[in-house]
Amino acid sequence: MTIRPARPRRSQLSVPGSSEKMLAKAAASNADHVFCDLEDAVAPSAKVEARDKIAWALNNLNWGTKTRCVRINDVTTQWCHDDVITIVEKAGKSVDTIMLTKPYTAADVIFLDRLLGQLEAKLGLDYRIGIEVLIEEVGALQNVEAIATCSNRMEALIFGMGDYSCSQGLDWLAIGDQAVYPGDILHYARFRVTMAARAAGIDAIDGPYADVKNEMGYRAQARMAKSLGMVGKWAIHPSQIAPALEIFAPTIEEVDRARRMETAFLAAQDEGLGAAMFEGNMIDAATLRLVRGTLSKAELYRV
Repeated sequence: MTIRPARPRRSQLSVPGSSEKMLAKAAASNADHVFCDLEDAVAPSAKVEARDKIAWALNNLNWGTKTRCVRINDVTTQWCHDDVITIVEKAGKSVDTIMLTKPYTAADVIFLDRLLGQLEAKLGLDYRIGIEVLIEEVGALQNVEAIATCSNRMEALIFGMGDYSCSQGLDWLAIGDQAVYPGDILHYARFRVTMAARAAGIDAIDGPYADVKNEMGYRAQARMAKSLGMVGKWAIHPSQIAPALEIFAPTIEEVDRARRMETAFLAAQDEGLGAAMFEGNMIDAATLRLVRGTLSKAELYRV
């Protein structure tokens, strides 16, 4: 079984790789994951230059304990190959993960895995760079289980609802309008991405929320993602960092209660009991799994 690094991903902050100013702000932010973008946030004419800007920022800025990620262009483009080579050759020791956009099958991820392996061997890197994958095409969703398990570098699946909606040809008037479509039209896709990630032992992340001035809307979407088992959500503006950090981390009260529940169940177990009563509710082995999930988050997020 592959042991993957436990990385905080409550708030994945997007930053265009073409802007030195925004890269510096991202490094100084409170986000616990930053992905420096070479894809949609960078114009085609600026993509080559952006690679060097990202490499310099990764090597020279103080990123603290953040997960440092680079989002590359997809494997069908003219930029993908050199995105990987340039970033790893110039800043490989400062990169935690590479985010692959728009894969359709596991083969797209395996291409990246093999290229990273070649570069690590060539450069003598003493650790493996992880992979995060955006599920944003209907083809990718059809193959999501294979994608999630095709490489032991895989660390996260991200649901990219914007491109996914275009790929499926969704009627945007139906999104959020229960008179047209009764319920969340993206629920199945979110659920399937999360289930595939959980089955593979990797993180599931929710993608962007475009209305950056609508904090209530962002919070609602983040809570929905958390309720499905996702561990974080994108922030496309710094104002979205704090809500994600809050929603995806347990509170001090929740952590304290989880510790007391664990103590109560273990005490009952020592007495030969398979269950115990805690504050009027029965707790058992399944409860203990949930409790320890909360405690693991507390340790990761230093609550």
